[in-house]
Amino acid sequence: MKTAVITFPASNCNRDAAVALEKITGHPAQMIWHRETEIPDDVRFVVLPGGFSYGDYLRCGAMASRSPIVKDLVAKANNGLAVAGFCNGFQVLTEAGLLPGALMRNKNLKFVCRPETLKIANNDTRFTSKYGTKSEVIFPVAHHDGNYFADDETLGRLEKEGRVVFRYANNPNGSARDIAGIVNEAGNVFGMMPHPERAVDPLHGGTDGIDLFKSIIESI
Repeated sequence: MKTAVITFPASNCNRDAAVALEKITGHPAQMIWHRETEIPDDVRFVVLPGGFSYGDYLRCGAMASRSPIVKDLVAKANNGLAVAGFCNGFQVLTEAGLLPGALMRNKNLKFVCRPETLKIANNDTRFTSKYGTKSEVIFPVAHHDGNYFADDETLGRLEKEGRVVFRYANNPNGSARDIAGIVNEAGNVFGMMPHPERAVDPLHGGTDGIDLFKSIIESI
């Protein structure tokens, strides 16, 4: 199965994402530069990696969301393509309108970089089914603008529809309702601020991210 990673100027987790995908699928991920205009039709899963696209100027993810490739990404995601965005990738997905809400400056106004315990809020999604009854995971975080915000109506809808997938056990950034990761209404687009792609190798501190990738790959 073919997977892809979209790289923007100043992305710094694109290689991490590609390594994670190859570890799970056994095949190299295709690296797609943001200036390209089409995602190949045989690509079944796309990752938007973390980093500091365009140096986080203007607003995190805002400039990347206007990159040529994102127009095709939105069209294909609205037609069912599986997409995941981690950290800056999550910011890009909200800016592109594929996920609701926004990521604001951390409440304490400081960059946070450390492992964080997350509660699995919904095990019954395409991105979490392999976790079974497991209730917690540990993923690294590394962000300055990870404070998830949405209006009360949107938050209520996310809760009611089971679209909150991960919550922080000890909220590091002030996110509303401790939200760390969400899915879209169709369940094929997922975004989270923590980095599951950095949790696929025991030598790097843990493997809790493996089942996230296995979940979506097997669902496809």
